[in-house]
Amino acid sequence: MRFYPLILVSLLACSTPPQQAETTVTPEPEAITPPTYSPLNALTPEEEAEGWSLLFDGESGQGWHTFGKDSLTGWEIADGELRTPGNKGDIVTDETFADFELYIEWKISEGGNSGIMFHVQEGADYTYTFETGPEFQIIDDEGYESPLDNTQKTGANYALQAPTVAAAMPVGTYNTTRIRVWKGKVQHFLNGQMVVTYKQDSPEWEAIKNKTKFKDMPGYAAFSSGHIALQDHGDAVAFRSIKIRPL
Repeated sequence: MRFYPLILVSLLACSTPPQQAETTVTPEPEAITPPTYSPLNALTPEEEAEGWSLLFDGESGQGWHTFGKDSLTGWEIADGELRTPGNKGDIVTDETFADFELYIEWKISEGGNSGIMFHVQEGADYTYTFETGPEFQIIDDEGYESPLDNTQKTGANYALQAPTVAAAMPVGTYNTTRIRVWKGKVQHFLNGQMVVTYKQDSPEWEAIKNKTKFKDMPGYAAFSSGHIALQDHGDAVAFRSIKIRPL
């Protein structure tokens, strides 16, 4: 029995194929999951070292403007929250981002509807944020006024892919969301659980998109960089601790 390992090693050595030339592959950055609730509108020393930056300081709307306008209008900054009572318009970051990790905390009102979008474009060609930006759906899953398809529930890649897990907190409670975009690969995390993953422009993704209203929007998910958008769908919603790490 003691000789078997030596025989096995010899056989493995004889069967090892010749080495092939190495190819250079850009490694995907390691995913970093922030705490369940981050320090309110602040970065930890570890997050600063990892390259995170705040998109909302809890005291001003600096860094944001209403979609299609030069400044932020209608939204309120109070109690450390960036919030809208509804019907004030979507807002977008002043900066644009390509590959990134976004962390954000939010709470929706009873019966409310909202969303987070990325790679959003502005200009004369676009009237709405959803014409270009894929959306992380935010909604009152249980209390919305109309029946919801699974692709319309919280955490979904709106209208395209349903979340794999129902992970939303009760209405009025803060949820954590992380959106990770890396070379066309998109992941949605809700309260620490990955609920959606997809690859933009893959045959599977294209087939799904072509069955939705987005098939008639040539700018939808067509850009590799753009603004982050927070949607005002006509209902009260609040956001806080918004931070991003470019990849």
